[in-house]
Amino acid sequence: MEPDGDLNPDTDDLPLRANTNHILVKHYVLDLTVHFGRKVISGSVVLFLEPCSGGKAEDDIGPGAGTLETGRTQDGPVGRLQDEDTVEKGKKGLGKTPTRMEEMFGAGERHRAEVASETGSIQSSDLWETTSDDDFTLVLDCCDLDVSKVEELDVTSVSATSGLLPERSGVGSVNSQAAFTQNLISMASSRWRQKHQLFSSCSRAPGAQDGSSLHFYRDRWSLQVRKKGVASPLEFPRALRICYETRPTGGSVRWTKDQDNRVCVYTAGSPINNRALFPCQEPPVAMSTWQATVRAPNECVVLMSGEEQTVPIEDGDTRIWNENNNRELLKRWIYYLMWNYYVTMPMPASTFTLAVGHWSQVTAEIPPTLEEGVTDRADCGKTAKPGSGPGERTEAELGLGSSTRDVVKGTPFQTGRGDQTTRSDSAFCYSSLEDEGLSVTDYSGMVDDGISCSHGDYPCRFTERSARSQRVIPHRVFGPVCLLHKAQTVLKLLPRCWAAAHTVLGVHPFSRLDVLIVPAGFSSLGMASPHIIFLSQSVLYAGSSGPGENSLSLCGSRMCHEIAHSWFGLVIGAKDWTEEWISEGFATYLEDIIWAQAQQLSFQETAEQSDLKALLRWRRLSDELKNSEEVLQILRPNMEKTGQVSESGSSMVKHALNPDKAFMQVHYLKGYFLLRFLASQVGEQQFVDFFRLFVKKYHGQLILSQDFLRLLLITFPGMERKGLTLSAIYADWLDRPGIPEWLYERSAVWSQARLVEEVKAEVVKWILLSQSHQGKGRKRKRIEPKVNYKEVTSEQLVMLLELLLEEEELSVSTMRALQRTYDLQSQDAEVRHRWCELVVKHEYSQAYGDVEHFLVHDQAMGVYLYGELMVQEDPEQQALACRCLSLVQEEMDQSARRVVEEMVL
Repeated sequence: MEPDGDLNPDTDDLPLRANTNHILVKHYVLDLTVHFGRKVISGSVVLFLEPCSGGKAEDDIGPGAGTLETGRTQDGPVGRLQDEDTVEKGKKGLGKTPTRMEEMFGAGERHRAEVASETGSIQSSDLWETTSDDDFTLVLDCCDLDVSKVEELDVTSVSATSGLLPERSGVGSVNSQAAFTQNLISMASSRWRQKHQLFSSCSRAPGAQDGSSLHFYRDRWSLQVRKKGVASPLEFPRALRICYETRPTGGSVRWTKDQDNRVCVYTAGSPINNRALFPCQEPPVAMSTWQATVRAPNECVVLMSGEEQTVPIEDGDTRIWNENNNRELLKRWIYYLMWNYYVTMPMPASTFTLAVGHWSQVTAEIPPTLEEGVTDRADCGKTAKPGSGPGERTEAELGLGSSTRDVVKGTPFQTGRGDQTTRSDSAFCYSSLEDEGLSVTDYSGMVDDGISCSHGDYPCRFTERSARSQRVIPHRVFGPVCLLHKAQTVLKLLPRCWAAAHTVLGVHPFSRLDVLIVPAGFSSLGMASPHIIFLSQSVLYAGSSGPGENSLSLCGSRMCHEIAHSWFGLVIGAKDWTEEWISEGFATYLEDIIWAQAQQLSFQETAEQSDLKALLRWRRLSDELKNSEEVLQILRPNMEKTGQVSESGSSMVKHALNPDKAFMQVHYLKGYFLLRFLASQVGEQQFVDFFRLFVKKYHGQLILSQDFLRLLLITFPGMERKGLTLSAIYADWLDRPGIPEWLYERSAVWSQARLVEEVKAEVVKWILLSQSHQGKGRKRKRIEPKVNYKEVTSEQLVMLLELLLEEEELSVSTMRALQRTYDLQSQDAEVRHRWCELVVKHEYSQAYGDVEHFLVHDQAMGVYLYGELMVQEDPEQQALACRCLSLVQEEMDQSARRVVEEMVL
């Protein structure tokens, strides 16, 4: 299929091919089995479809109504069975589907025919060529999947569906199927449980027996489905089953090993999102609900986006005979458990998240004996002898039993055979806020009782009175055994962060949360999805002694960042993926406010901390903009065309596949500074209060920049009198590269803040100390003990090391004193990153071990360091870079690996 119009994907842009203006997926039912041996996930996905009347959706009743270039809205169900006149009208309004096949393939006796090509990515069913361009084509986003079958379901054969079938006589089989599916999709939210049960029953329906079949064609980025003789989406089948299998190298499904050296798999949140996990509609406007059954070996934990904690049940139909090298003692059946998850809030398919592994739940106290035998692997596992693999280490050696319940004695979370009756409620943490020293004020009164939702009909927490006073939602933390002790920090901080977020933003959009400490190769510090957050091990406390409040800064602020995404990024999302600042800029701005609230800082302390962080971010942004292409510095790269799509609904995500963009933070930082600028115009507290108003109006919807800015200008009319119009904000902040004048001016103020001045005073001491050691002699060495260094916070220490990086030379004695004075190996990852930069710049070989440890265990932050090691042109440093790459390249994120290999190899 050719792209629509001028859409011409290249290596920098990502195509969204789904024709969402013609037909929409309203619900997915996934039935998946995880095969660790082959590194694939197999199964099926059932799509419940709703055509858009006349080729366009006309009713704005869905939570993700997307503005098109025509000014109409998207995501509006038809709401009723179309009669004959409406069907004919739809045919005329739609015309021919604007698609053309570049190649046709011969028919064969086989059910599935894979056609050879250079990439091996083209597939088609037999008889595909018997369809024509006059037949309507359902286009789904799809990549790295092997599709074996696409079939229409006979949903009317399910006995439970009788109540939703049309009563009037004379309705044909096709219309009965359409009528039932439409009635099912349109069921009121008050009946959501019955609705999901019906979806589940229908997903198991047999294939349609009308003598016709569905034909498919899959190219690199899409799966296309046709039914011969069907010319309109209104006549197209409403329920399809797609049988498929993922590929081991799929772009958005990561097969790797955790820190205990045990195999796991998770969706990586890569630029291509979930199209390598299941065929779907990727454009954000294609909002849908979903439910999933996932089968995995009984010793595994399955975590997923879902509104209730699932209780795994034994799957008697799935077991695999394991013969490990034909050794008799290791022959056994591998039993599988089934995990069931669902969501009732319509969300973009890109937010679906799955993780399967041998993880354990973090409890308040981890028995010391639990980590014996695995703790060393967390730090030294990468230097194990070549050839050692998971098959050469028994479960007893790992400290693991045959099921997760044997890992953490006493934990309420249990899996394994025979645990079906375990009560799941107790596995969640409802930590006492009084124990955390937090205020127990009831903030529910901060939300009006009469919330009027602007989104479609689904069970919304914003209208629930009980949700308004729920300051801390149920939560769990999972991770590898060797990190359970460090992960206790996350478990302790979560209640404080949740309560603080509730104080700032109000009702929590989601009813529960799982947090997973992901494998070391994860490409960022965190990722938020509905009901689940991925956290990098880099945010965990690194020290050996109990962490103090100062040492919690990176972990706390990062969790607040991901929690902020519940409001900005998830329950309110961007209609156009190029406007990342709507999600990342807001989360970066709010993380400071929420974290300050969690720490219960005074107004002055909050302002001082905010100014210090602003200066650090300014330095990072200004450095990034000096070393990046201008086209990547624009917050709205589509500018006036933002939010526009083609006639079919397909579009392009600009620069999404550009490897340079993956390591830029311009959307985080420039978006953050835009919000700081706006706050400076209306007042900090008034601006935060406005966020609550905005959330109240737009929750459950997708937005563009102008939606936020227009409501802001309406709420604060004085801004326009100052010349701050929508066009002026676009011109200064969103639609051009570089740095706005206000930011230059403000950075000068931040550089003179009290906390910054304290750092500058300490830097002077270190420079003087270094100068005193430039010569040799005992007299100069006796100066060192006389220096008194002020205790600094983590953020101040980052600033101190950054300022010292500007020095041309630091003596070996000074480097040694720095390391000892601040115990740099035990600081958080932000501090250790700057320390490693200092070590590389000044060739301080005594601390090369710190650099190696960072590159191996902090892969989300270490890419830049490889470049520094190579630029120095020092043989020892270059050998260090090559050695570290060889240790971690198999588990690295694909994008990061390509970039590092270009630098090192």
